Amino acid sequence: MNEIYDFIKKCGVYYLATVDGDQPRVRPFGTIDLFEEKLYIQTGKSKDVSKQLAANPKAELSCFDGAAGTWLRVAGTLVNDDRVEAKKHMLDNYPDLRGRYDENDSNTQVLYFKDATATFSSFTATPKTIKF
Repeated sequence: MNEIYDFIKKCGVYYLATVDGDQPRVRPFGTIDLFEEKLYIQTGKSKDVSKQLAANPKAELSCFDGAAGTWLRVAGTLVNDDRVEAKKHMLDNYPDLRGRYDENDSNTQVLYFKDATATFSSFTATPKTIKF
């Protein structure tokens, strides 16, 4: 799990894909957290991405390390975690978000990957898959 988390952190930005009816939606994200051995993302409940995940929690993220020529895809189900502790952990790691989010507000949302598959790929090496 640390290998996945470290790679995403190193990339800085990843792209999260969700489904909106029959239309795929992709957007950049920058928040990733490792809490209680689970990989978490963060958003706001008022955003379209939150509504899309409520309707269909299957999602995939992708990021690319250009210097290494390696990319990562993580596919799985995102599970909402409404615990203050999970939200606080995320926001403590991203203090610049505290102007817009708070672990005690009704908007902050953190979700973790469940039944996920992470695949590291490059043009020169055999893909490496990790299930979690």
